[in-house]
Amino acid sequence: MSRHGFTITSVSRRMVLASLVFCVVALAYSTASAQDPYYSRPPAVGGVAVDAAGLLSNATVDNTGRLARVMQESLAPVPADLAQATPMRKISLRKLEEAVAALVRDGKPLSDEMRYLAGLQEIHYVFVDPDHHDIILAGPGEGWKVSKSGAVVGMETGRPVMLLDDLLVALRTARSAMHEVISCSIDPQPEGLVRYQEYMQSRPAANPRQRMADLEQALGPQKITITVVPDTSHFARVMVAADYRMKRLGMALDRSPVAGLPSYLQMTKGRASNLLPRWWLEPRFESVQRSPDGLAWELQGASVKAMSEADFFSAAGRRQETVKADPTAQRWADLFTEKYDKLAVADPVFGQLRNCMQLSIVSALIVKEDLTGKAGHSLPTLLDPTDVEIEKLPAPKEVATVASMLKIRRGWVISASGGVSLNSYALIKDVKQSPALAAMRDQATGGEPANWWWN
Repeated sequence: MSRHGFTITSVSRRMVLASLVFCVVALAYSTASAQDPYYSRPPAVGGVAVDAAGLLSNATVDNTGRLARVMQESLAPVPADLAQATPMRKISLRKLEEAVAALVRDGKPLSDEMRYLAGLQEIHYVFVDPDHHDIILAGPGEGWKVSKSGAVVGMETGRPVMLLDDLLVALRTARSAMHEVISCSIDPQPEGLVRYQEYMQSRPAANPRQRMADLEQALGPQKITITVVPDTSHFARVMVAADYRMKRLGMALDRSPVAGLPSYLQMTKGRASNLLPRWWLEPRFESVQRSPDGLAWELQGASVKAMSEADFFSAAGRRQETVKADPTAQRWADLFTEKYDKLAVADPVFGQLRNCMQLSIVSALIVKEDLTGKAGHSLPTLLDPTDVEIEKLPAPKEVATVASMLKIRRGWVISASGGVSLNSYALIKDVKQSPALAAMRDQATGGEPANWWWN
């Protein structure tokens, strides 16, 4: 496992095939559980299904549509005061915890307002209120609806809303994330790489379709690895799903949902080589600021960055890190980063990934700066997994290798690994002071709120 949360493969010999490029990718996505404690979902999410053994596969259009219908039917009407968009929706973690604890104590299900964090879509500010023993999260919010893919998104912007379930995972794993980076990766197994090399050293079938089938069989199933967060959590599902979607777009297996983002294969312009592009996703912020007393924090310009590095397969099936980058793969990663805000709306899983990353970074901030200690409240209910359980979904374990091809002049292009790396603590090391934040905190914490959220 590398510092980026996934392994890197290498290849030692050039393999050139006239007229065809074969794209071999690990197609991974995860699904919702059919045993949801609050409502029942069809066995598919985001266009892919998972079986009881953890093997992922494509879902049918019917299952995807059925998911959206079931999700929509399960939603209660959004209260009028929550439906309206606002640039500053505030959430009291202490009040939220009290409201959740009351429902759990009475054996009642959580409300939609709680599950979707009052429609919060981004966290711009974190305020500590020692007088009322509270931590307040603030940022844009709006009412919610179900998208065609079954994601819960804002009524006006179409951006995914944050989920209580993801917040619980982020809070409960924040201390573990101090010592190990939150990550997911999809990697070929060593025995598959050996079989792949043996196949390439033989006389591959002349028929392109047969060759694709042989490649898929040689590489075999690829392993999905998730660190720190539970592999049965929605949080983990989002990381795997975003990695999957990024690969699909890069290798021309899916058409880009936003203008101006061609596939990596299109960008090679018929000059592909044996370079094996691999991309991973990391969080980024323009800046993190704090008030002089450390009771107010601002996270500016939250987004996600695509990273790239060239890979090669080794003949022995071992994985080695290289430093030589594929310029075209890097340009595609840069373009993906540039288009990320639009992608986060067009394909909600990218917006969900950004939300999960923000929640982890805020949770890391709470731990690193001891904000619960400064607030005088330890959030026992939210942090205790026996008080409020997170949703448990089938854990993705393996995914079959799938090959595709594109006519160009020459060369092989194989994408066999990638992932998501979330070093939540690294982003809060370089912090600037902002005296203006103290006044904002005073305004936000002027009195004890009657409800756990307010505008």
